[in-house]
Amino acid sequence: MADLSVNIGGLKLKNPVMTASGTFGYGKEYEDFIDLSRLGGIIVKGTTLKFRQGNPYPRMAETPMGMINAVGLQNKGIRYFVDHIYPQIKDIQSAMIVNVAGSCVEDYVETAQLINELDKIPAIELNISCPNVKQGGMAFGVSAKGCAEVVNAVRAVYKKTLIVKLSPNVTDIAEIARAAEDAGADSVSLINTIMGMAIDSEKRRPILSTVTGGLSGAAVKPVALRMVWQVAKAVKIPVVGLGGIMNGRDAVEFLLAGATAVEIGTANFIDPTITVKVIDYIDNYLKRHNFRSVTEIIGALEV
Repeated sequence: MADLSVNIGGLKLKNPVMTASGTFGYGKEYEDFIDLSRLGGIIVKGTTLKFRQGNPYPRMAETPMGMINAVGLQNKGIRYFVDHIYPQIKDIQSAMIVNVAGSCVEDYVETAQLINELDKIPAIELNISCPNVKQGGMAFGVSAKGCAEVVNAVRAVYKKTLIVKLSPNVTDIAEIARAAEDAGADSVSLINTIMGMAIDSEKRRPILSTVTGGLSGAAVKPVALRMVWQVAKAVKIPVVGLGGIMNGRDAVEFLLAGATAVEIGTANFIDPTITVKVIDYIDNYLKRHNFRSVTEIIGALEV
């Protein structure tokens, strides 16, 4: 194989293919389908300080070229993760990364502190698309100030690789990315889901219990690709690209646009072996074009 290794803020990955939070469980759920050790990284489902029941059903809806979800970060909390999940996943031979969410800065900080003590978790991905309950429910990630506030606070207590996951529901994604970088992020990942909705016309009602939800899948790829390209030009830290990556060709496009690594999300629900297929595609692409290393194509888009 070509040299597929990449570095994300000091974290070395064997290849640039990771899984997106919320689409791959804790990794163990997919071990009957693929060799988990082949993956560059596994980003486990969103984890909060305390137990969260999630939103009422129905909370997922299929749409043309994608899906909408409003799961609501259902999880049993960080202490349950430390006591029960971590022992099961700590020996998986891939970079195990925890997606961290919260409703206030203090939630993020306390959760990050606990994860900082786990030897086999080399990085966290900070989900700043969560509503800040102390600021009337506005998501941290929709303003540079809100982004900087939570990233600064977590950076002060978290000593390993800090990836900040950006919301696309903003006017200027580059501004938010620069705020994350200035506050101490080692990397940014984007995009999170785009707000959307689905309607049952026969019942004249929204399909989701929450009315709106997060759109993902192939439909969001052009938006994600554009934002990754913009952010890669705006910051010096590595960019992780995600949003509508359904095959190897999509992944290569994100790398060309400036992403150092990619995350695969919704496609896992369609084909649980898609991640290793993408790794093989990238390797074959490099060979076909006579590249020795994947780093040669990162940001190599000719404009």
